[in-house]
Amino acid sequence: MNVERPQTRIQKRNREAILDAALGVFSTEGFRGATLDQIASEAGLSKPNVLYYFASKEAIYTELLSHLLDTWLDPLRELDPAGDPIDEIVSYVLRKFEMSRAFPRESRLFANEIVQGAPRIIDQIEGPLKELVDEKAALIEAWQKAGRLAALDARHLIFSIWATTQHYADFDAQVRGILKPTDDEHLTAASEFLTSFYRRALTPSPD
Repeated sequence: MNVERPQTRIQKRNREAILDAALGVFSTEGFRGATLDQIASEAGLSKPNVLYYFASKEAIYTELLSHLLDTWLDPLRELDPAGDPIDEIVSYVLRKFEMSRAFPRESRLFANEIVQGAPRIIDQIEGPLKELVDEKAALIEAWQKAGRLAALDARHLIFSIWATTQHYADFDAQVRGILKPTDDEHLTAASEFLTSFYRRALTPSPD
């Protein structure tokens, strides 16, 4: 029985450098446009050195996507059935927005994969992701039946949250081209807008 040896500090550092470099290259060039030579150059390593850690470009890409999808779902998992429904969903919106703000490369990488038809993660989308969305949609519907939320299609509500929050990462050039911000003040304005927008949309109409 083979026992996998623990990685040395240098090996861990090199793997992290490769993954970080690949994230930048893939998020800019997409899977098809990215090359191992580009990744090696960005990581400050030789191409053979990269291939020592990963068997192929696809192996690097698949590992990035696997970790990313799991991280991306954490905010949705945190919806608390015991919490106030509007507060819980608005908090989810803001967590998703902050993730897009803090990890724009990751958001663009995920968007590129979806645009291509999600060939490398379709099993995860149709499996664990669908199961989680179904679970949280059922929670939202229970809150709606109790009169604690406006009657909105739960799954389309979740889709809208993904769209409105990730837009600021995936279409950053468009947003900045229109708004011409001097820094990141537009992101503060966006956070305030999303909070107000979803609070109003989620609040039940008075009888």
